[in-house]
Amino acid sequence: MTTPFDDENDGSRRRLKQIAEALSREEMALETPYGWKVSALFAHMTWWDQRVLVLLRRWKEHGVDDSPVDSEATNEALKPVCHAVAPDAAVRLCLASAEETDAEVAAMSRALQSEIEASSNHFRFNRSLHRNGHIDDILALVPRLRDVSGG
Repeated sequence: MTTPFDDENDGSRRRLKQIAEALSREEMALETPYGWKVSALFAHMTWWDQRVLVLLRRWKEHGVDDSPVDSEATNEALKPVCHAVAPDAAVRLCLASAEETDAEVAAMSRALQSEIEASSNHFRFNRSLHRNGHIDDILALVPRLRDVSGG
């Protein structure tokens, strides 16, 4: 099934790739005002896309169940782990996870989508919303990349 989010997800994934390819080692070490290095943002986006991927696969197999998450606590717990991931690994994982997650979102049945939407889960099919927010954070730190990313 094609979802309303496919084009936006594809666009954000392409922007991530373009930015990743253009970032220098020094730029990967820059830090956001909220304390995350650029490289750690890639690892962070990996985790959130992987969560979506795991949930979609589980729900497709076993039906939709509750999967609450405290995003603030999760992000704080992930922060040291994300900072420990080597920049090249963070980028590689991020791009692979985004591609795999977007494919899974695009392939989900309308019935599964409806079941998820009817549940109490806060679930973001539109992965571009999360990715683009962090892309904007990176572009604020490295404005020269605005032309590269189309942003």
